[in-house]
Amino acid sequence: MKNIISVVLLLISVALSFKHAWDTLHYKDNPESVKMMESLGISEMFIPYLAGIAIAVGVLLLIPGTFFLGNMLNAVLIVIIMGLALRAGNYRMALMEIPFLVIPLVMIWLKYPFKFK
Repeated sequence: MKNIISVVLLLISVALSFKHAWDTLHYKDNPESVKMMESLGISEMFIPYLAGIAIAVGVLLLIPGTFFLGNMLNAVLIVIIMGLALRAGNYRMALMEIPFLVIPLVMIWLKYPFKFK
């Protein structure tokens, strides 16, 4: 059961990382994304870096040796977003990020689901 939960969380996390990277790179197509990033104080120059970090998280999660690092990077990125939201006075966004912060921490606890011997 533990491995099934771990695999499901891994697939969700990787999919979300790549989806966030795609959405971040195509933020101009979605006016709500532009508004959200502006409200958080994220400059347009920094947006490609966010997309690169999201892609890196997705790739790092898939590799057993970098699984922990990918989860830590994901958690740090979520905490940064929560901090920016709190600074902007957007408490709702910060609270909505809590479940997404729990996912990488639970994944670290469950460990990498596939064992190659």
